[in-house]
Amino acid sequence: MKKTNIEFVVGVFLILGFLAFAYISLQFGEFSIFTRGQNYTLLADFDNVSGLKKGAEVTIAGVSVGTVSNIRLTKEQRAEVSLYLANDVEITEDAIASIKTQGIIGDKYIRISQGGSATYLKEGGMIMDTESAVDLEELISKYIFGKV
Repeated sequence: MKKTNIEFVVGVFLILGFLAFAYISLQFGEFSIFTRGQNYTLLADFDNVSGLKKGAEVTIAGVSVGTVSNIRLTKEQRAEVSLYLANDVEITEDAIASIKTQGIIGDKYIRISQGGSATYLKEGGMIMDTESAVDLEELISKYIFGKV
């Protein structure tokens, strides 16, 4: 009788340990089952997104507010970027999305500059004003070949 109680407690402890390990692993992987209803998606249309990757940070005033969830090519040969933003962040309809670089050769991220409009974008809305990534190789080649 005493042996089965100890085995039961050890079994419950092991199951709780595995569940805690799985939860911590998902949180470190920036995947959460519990925050699905706490985020929304906006779209931004760019001419050039060179260097931007899925999972890149989205910031407003230097504060991380979301991530890039998808990048795809449209029929018009433009890059459409899906931004996965926190639900408590409101983006004005005249906001500007810019692709920036962290440091000199760092990762690319998207910086959103809010506009002055009183109207906010809803789920699936489109940020119309965008600034594409600066391509350093193209700038250097233009300088070298005198096309600046």
